[in-house]
Amino acid sequence: MRIEQGWLKEARQVVSPNHDERPQGEVSAVVLHSISLPPGEFGGEHIERLFTNRLNAAAHPYFAGIAQLRVSAHLLIRRDGECVQFVSFDRRAWHAGRSSWSDRGQVREALNDFTVGIELEGDEIHAYRDEQYRTLVCVVRALIETYPAIDPTRITSHARVAPLRKSDPGPAFDWAYFHQTLQRSEDNKGEREGKATLFER
Repeated sequence: MRIEQGWLKEARQVVSPNHDERPQGEVSAVVLHSISLPPGEFGGEHIERLFTNRLNAAAHPYFAGIAQLRVSAHLLIRRDGECVQFVSFDRRAWHAGRSSWSDRGQVREALNDFTVGIELEGDEIHAYRDEQYRTLVCVVRALIETYPAIDPTRITSHARVAPLRKSDPGPAFDWAYFHQTLQRSEDNKGEREGKATLFER
């Protein structure tokens, strides 16, 4: 995978209006999230509609409480591994909300300023799929190549940066497996071609 002018070439683009200019400074970290709409259900266009301000509040009882939100992420990785990009990496997506992070001994807030937000289609119960780990590894490798301040230690979760409000991507996300696959893919030719190798858990 490769990034050109802030856009992942392999991603399907669904442009969100919910973004603004990043302040001065490097893009230096990644925040992983999870989302399913309605909760616990996968597929359909509801996530894309939420991030583009087109979610029908009457389509499901849960939507009445979120349809007015103005939120986005840079990327969504669907259950089948498809990658959808809503916001250029060079712009500030509205994904982390009130958040803080201990960054190299300094507590930083306003994480949207310097992070990339990646949503995984999923929840805290259902295991994430191999296709999602494969795509995520390829995306992270492309981000590291494009934004050198990002490294594997600077990939965190919504739960870690907003622990009083959020718990995603939850216990269903296998951090050890993700980091193992990310590390082993570093010099893997297949990964450079967008086909990261998965390893035994």
